[in-house]
Amino acid sequence: MRRISRGAIALLLAAGMAGTGATAAQAAAPATAARAAQSDDILARLKAIPGMQVTEKTSTIPGYRWFWLEYRQPVDHRDPHGKWFEQRIMLQHKSADRPMVLYTSGYDTPETMFTAEPTALVDGNQISVEYRYFTPSRPEPADWKKDTIWQAATDEHRIIGALKTIYKDKWISTGASKGGMTAVYHKRFYPRDVDGSVVYVAPNDVNNNDDTAYDKFFQTVGTDPECRAHVKSLAREFLKRRPAMLKRFEAAATENGWTFKILRTPDRAFENSVMDYEWGFWQYHLQSDCASLPPVNASDDAIYKTLDDISGLSFYTDQGLAPYIPYYYQAGTQLGWPSPKFKSLRPLLRYESSYQPRTYVPRDIPMRFDGGKAMRDIDGWVRFHADHMLFLYGQNDPWGSEPFRLGRGSRDSSVYVAPGMNHSGRLIGALPAAQQAAAKNDVLRWAGVPGQAKTLTTGPTADDPLELQRPPL
Repeated sequence: MRRISRGAIALLLAAGMAGTGATAAQAAAPATAARAAQSDDILARLKAIPGMQVTEKTSTIPGYRWFWLEYRQPVDHRDPHGKWFEQRIMLQHKSADRPMVLYTSGYDTPETMFTAEPTALVDGNQISVEYRYFTPSRPEPADWKKDTIWQAATDEHRIIGALKTIYKDKWISTGASKGGMTAVYHKRFYPRDVDGSVVYVAPNDVNNNDDTAYDKFFQTVGTDPECRAHVKSLAREFLKRRPAMLKRFEAAATENGWTFKILRTPDRAFENSVMDYEWGFWQYHLQSDCASLPPVNASDDAIYKTLDDISGLSFYTDQGLAPYIPYYYQAGTQLGWPSPKFKSLRPLLRYESSYQPRTYVPRDIPMRFDGGKAMRDIDGWVRFHADHMLFLYGQNDPWGSEPFRLGRGSRDSSVYVAPGMNHSGRLIGALPAAQQAAAKNDVLRWAGVPGQAKTLTTGPTADDPLELQRPPL
């Protein structure tokens, strides 16, 4: 969503050298030559890592080189000599003597360069790791039982071990939403791999049977009761105009070749999009955006457009859901899922019970929820063992209804809530001044970076550009 701009540091260095004399210049020359040689050699050094394939791409961010990596991983880390797959990693290389930021997407990884907020703060390198079972980082045929949080954490552990042969400075892990969850899980299983973790908008569904926090959120979110009521009224209006909405949806499906094998019918897909509307608005929009929503008595075209704009109707087709099957599988087996009560939409709903992960995973893939065992373990570890961890939430983000909380055993860790913000992966810069300074100082200290943090400016590619495309449930 945004991008960090960088100044002409080479000119500043040149100006600093002027008038210092030949001795200083001669003394600096060997170090400069060594850094240049190191930079020139990075491609060869990456290729020398066993199991690593490397392709250099054209960089779009000044000061960085861009490499697409594929790393050979076991499908089952408990059977390292069994089947394997290639895991995709995007590396933005600045310098081997700068900190490394491990960005865990939790999903696939974008095929574009972007600068995560911690990367901008420490002025470091960045790797973006594609989560296992998201294509193309998927074993074929897929053994879905190996799509677990421990297997994924061990993927990251092996990647870090391989790249630390080159990047020996401090490491910071980060991620937003499921990527933030992924960073927490990795830290739990391999706490010494990284020197700090910056975790954005990560839900912690430790009790999957109690989702009253979500209902309370939708009753109290924001400071404008009229905005809350209007969003609810629009969701109800979609169902009142079901025939008109379905007519437009089915026409779009025919035009685009969309199919509905997973959700079975266009009507069922439409209703699931309606159940996501209120959530989707608060997840990815601000309260000020209420002013741009149509009135309840607007035309059918205007009403359909806001549903499509907020929920994204194409997502509820086979073509939209297929890329996210690995997420829904994990939600239905280990992560848990939100189950808000849709009282304002009754009795207009026909498929309320379908609002669960099993609905979004093809029936030929077996699923069984572990009853919350994995998340209770994670929650207990964070409360009693978290160290060097920074949790950030947006005040108006529904996913923050069930956040991670620190306990008496956690050390050098903090939780911050950005006022009025949504499900953003860029929240340090949105904190009040004192909290922002404290958060920045923690990240810099963990990364071993002296001095003040870089100014966090905004731009088009400062965060994972795929984040806005990810599912509400």
